[in-house]
Amino acid sequence: MDVIGLGTEIVECARVRAMIEEHGERFYVTSENGDYVRIYPMQVWSEIEEKLARLSSHNRTKQKFLTRANYFGQVVEMDGQGRVLVPPVLRESAQTKGEVDVFGNLDYLEVMNHTRVLDEMKNDPFTEDDYKALEDLGI
Repeated sequence: MDVIGLGTEIVECARVRAMIEEHGERFYVTSENGDYVRIYPMQVWSEIEEKLARLSSHNRTKQKFLTRANYFGQVVEMDGQGRVLVPPVLRESAQTKGEVDVFGNLDYLEVMNHTRVLDEMKNDPFTEDDYKALEDLGI
């Protein structure tokens, strides 16, 4: 069984095995705002860093992103029990000590507090405009 360990919390996650087989056992765990946990395989995170390195050091958005990614972020390795541990500052901020949901987002995993997910979906429902935007994208 593959799991993501969130401090003392363990989350079952079938997508972890595929990520490990494709990218290895090192991950960058971070967030842009502290409301969720993003788990990037190191290869994917390195590609993000390469793109950022091409931008000017005066680019404000780049600096905002890096400040947050560095504050919440940490390189982690999967432990012998198949867990990826989330840094305490991020675990606290994202409120992942209780029930969480794990979402596969193509090249990273996102872990969110279950109650927060339900609140966000309720407060920001899928609309006709959303359906139209997907249709325009050919989805």
